[in-house]
Amino acid sequence: MPTLLIVHHTPSPHLQAMFEAVVSGATDPEITGVDVVRRPALSATASDVLAADSYLLGTPANLGYMSGALKHFFDTVYYPCLDATRNRPFGLYLHGNQGIEGAHRAIESVTKGLGWEQAAQPVVVMGEPDKDDLAACWELGATLAAGLMPE
Repeated sequence: MPTLLIVHHTPSPHLQAMFEAVVSGATDPEITGVDVVRRPALSATASDVLAADSYLLGTPANLGYMSGALKHFFDTVYYPCLDATRNRPFGLYLHGNQGIEGAHRAIESVTKGLGWEQAAQPVVVMGEPDKDDLAACWELGATLAAGLMPE
């Protein structure tokens, strides 16, 4: 069964709401035949990445950079997964209160190095996520999962 791996760092209520919306979209009952695996960034392993067919990343922007937890994830999986995961689709949701550009740029750089392909526009939220932001997160999860549905 195709697998969507959601790797997230969820330290705040705002990110929790975004994470729940992403998971709700990815696990919508109309999307069938896809396994959705959720891993906190500090627990996700190279084996998780190698076993997945697509990735959805979620992180806060801390001091203009991705969270240390997501950076640790990338540091842990980069070389073990480098050749085996090329061209796999990924999505991103990012939350910050200011200065998120550096975090977004860094994640783009790492995923480009891994050879992952952006499958949907990132959801970037500043401040408290509103109804439209959460709908965009739901859509992001649904898009990534639906892209793996068997024909």
